[in-house]
Amino acid sequence: MYKLVILIEALDDWSAFEAGWPDFLHHAERMPGLRREATSRVDGMLYGQPQYTLMHELFFDSPEAARQAMSSPQGRLAGKTLQEITQGKMALFFADHKEDALENIRKYQQSTEEEKPPGDRE
Repeated sequence: MYKLVILIEALDDWSAFEAGWPDFLHHAERMPGLRREATSRVDGMLYGQPQYTLMHELFFDSPEAARQAMSSPQGRLAGKTLQEITQGKMALFFADHKEDALENIRKYQQSTEEEKPPGDRE
């Protein structure tokens, strides 16, 4: 999977952003090749600048599919809308997305626990 990550900075007029967000989603969700999307509201920054308030991820099969989606009419409208509702206070980047199945994570946790000396096991 390949994704476009959008990080939204703190905005002066959050209500205007909220009012325009459905318009952005309307265009973004119609981009060709979109496989899934996710939105996360940031509820606390541990480290770094600027202060981000929202992360939105758009998932595609490949880098080429992501670029084609962004250059499509729907992608251009989504980008224009995003610029307007954020006043440009955002960061965009592409990322190669990998996930591990929960089953594999559990196996690793179990094997790590078994490697501990008996007195250190939970």
